[in-house]
Amino acid sequence: MLNFLWKITLLFIVSICIAACTESADYKRAAEKIDLENYTAHLQTLASDEFMGRAPSTPGGKKTIQYLKDEFTKLGLAPGNNGDFFQEVPLVSIVSTPESEMVVKGNGGEVRLPLGSGYVGLTRRMVDAVELENSEMVFAGYGIVAPEFGWDDYKDLDVKGKTVIVMVNDPGFATKDSSFFSGRTMTYYGRWTYKYEEAVRQGADGIIIIHETAPAGYPWFVVQSGWSGPEFYMVPEDRNMSRCKFEGWISGQSARKLFALAGQNYTELVVAASTSEHQSIELGLSYSLKLTNTIENSTSYNVLAMIPGTDLKDEIIIYTAHWDHFGVNPEIDGDNIFNGARDNATGTAALLSIAKGFKALDKPVRRSVLFMAVTAEEQGLLGSAYYAANPVYPLTKTAGVINMDALNIFGKMKDITVVGLGNSELDEYVEIAAKAQNRYIRPDPEPEKGLFFRSDHFSFAKQGVPAMYTKMGIDHITKSQEEILEASARWTSELYHKPGDEYDAATWDLTGTIEDLRLLFHVGYMLANESRFPNWYEGNAFKEKRDADMNNSSGN
Repeated sequence: MLNFLWKITLLFIVSICIAACTESADYKRAAEKIDLENYTAHLQTLASDEFMGRAPSTPGGKKTIQYLKDEFTKLGLAPGNNGDFFQEVPLVSIVSTPESEMVVKGNGGEVRLPLGSGYVGLTRRMVDAVELENSEMVFAGYGIVAPEFGWDDYKDLDVKGKTVIVMVNDPGFATKDSSFFSGRTMTYYGRWTYKYEEAVRQGADGIIIIHETAPAGYPWFVVQSGWSGPEFYMVPEDRNMSRCKFEGWISGQSARKLFALAGQNYTELVVAASTSEHQSIELGLSYSLKLTNTIENSTSYNVLAMIPGTDLKDEIIIYTAHWDHFGVNPEIDGDNIFNGARDNATGTAALLSIAKGFKALDKPVRRSVLFMAVTAEEQGLLGSAYYAANPVYPLTKTAGVINMDALNIFGKMKDITVVGLGNSELDEYVEIAAKAQNRYIRPDPEPEKGLFFRSDHFSFAKQGVPAMYTKMGIDHITKSQEEILEASARWTSELYHKPGDEYDAATWDLTGTIEDLRLLFHVGYMLANESRFPNWYEGNAFKEKRDADMNNSSGN
């Protein structure tokens, strides 16, 4: 009841604020400065071949951060890191090369899985080589230990020194039961990052995730391309020696071959893995594998640009977008530049456009506004995680984070999607800003993809800071929702994390993007002109940390 009453109060307060600001000639003029021509020019530049796919610690990456610094300077923004536009992010690059085949042996013979089409993998251990000899393989269901759901895939299973094979996503995806895990909405237990972490806790030497397109949310090519070539990591004190020796994926087709070799019915095990009858089993299979590493230390950079506030200048709001993509893959014939036009030149250009809007205000906002283009998102949210662990501005003084990633290219929508709707009070700001455009907000129509855990806002959420991520709606002004979902799915299957993600003036309609950016400008404007700090809703996993941090801060 208290949460409901607070929501109503917040809606009333913010409604007054948004009504006032949208009636302001100053505000309207500033919002109109977020325009299609300027935005498109930045987008085309960042997505051009000249920037060579914007990989961290490459000439293309250096060109990108210099471009952002120059453009923020032209807009009149101040350096955001104690007089510097850049925050160093120390990285280590590891090119991990496994053998050309994974040979799995059992009593019934052997299965050979070719590198690339059948399996991919690496070692994060910072050593010249690792080797697994006759590593026993164990099927551990979803690889999840979740006491709050009464779930333990490792119960009565000894995996020490062995390799576990687990399924992607979590049991809620299969059952669609909203009372079980979170139904179609992927929990963090469904993310591959969690599964690797849990395998370490269980003492496994190796872990292999079975890829299936529907529960993963992307096709095999994304895994294949993303798990080859240089991989970047933050430099750990233990040189990653606490990680499993081998972390990998196999395709669904490869999994069927392995389970058949083990005398098991893959389909039956998959179905059972999502029920109370689930069981983890020794497969009676083993494999040997050697991986060699080429290791190189490097430095990449987050780009930080600031618009100082007035009476609350020590408090900030942050707009984030990742500037990096996958660079150039010389092993691909023909077009081998991963331009990353939608992912994420659209979001990076948005930082410049929204900054232009704030700078156009005659009356500056009360709180400072930080625009942060972060590095190495594609490598595991590394740039945002580094900032969240080493903040330039105290996180207890950070009112909220607004993240932008892979924006709308399909035209104007009547709605906008809030990924993780229901997590925090930031939802209310989005709702009122949407109403000002005669639009409405909706939850993610594809929650099984786990997008809340896959972009840079999550790095801040883990530190307790309320952080939001919107993506395009699906209620198009002329097309059906089915058409938009189909177009979005086609883009994912054909262009996501591929060289084909290029700016296309003939098919892209960015008018909806501009509406979305003006909406997010509204959200930031409201946050920057008030004195309260939004919080996570009761029951959210991040609220406890935020409350503790804020209480400790006020106590000091």
